[in-house]
Amino acid sequence: MNIIAWIVLGLIAGAIAKAIYPGSQGGGILGTMILGIVGAFVGGSLFSLLNTGSLNLAAASLSIPGIFVAVIGAIIAIFLWGLVTRRAA
Repeated sequence: MNIIAWIVLGLIAGAIAKAIYPGSQGGGILGTMILGIVGAFVGGSLFSLLNTGSLNLAAASLSIPGIFVAVIGAIIAIFLWGLVTRRAA
């Protein structure tokens, strides 16, 4: 998947995840994009783990199921980032 598709997938998945997740996350458009791209990798890797039984670093594709997986991964990334920043503060 090329970098433009990752940026588009990141924006879409990050924006949807931030809209779904309760509370304020901040970060602006760059934070949303990075969160969505990380979410695509987290979701794709977890999806790969559930399907094949082995953990592979894989990104979700730019499709409806790929966006769904990336949104779930982005929600997990928001949760983990909230845990890290709460402990540091």
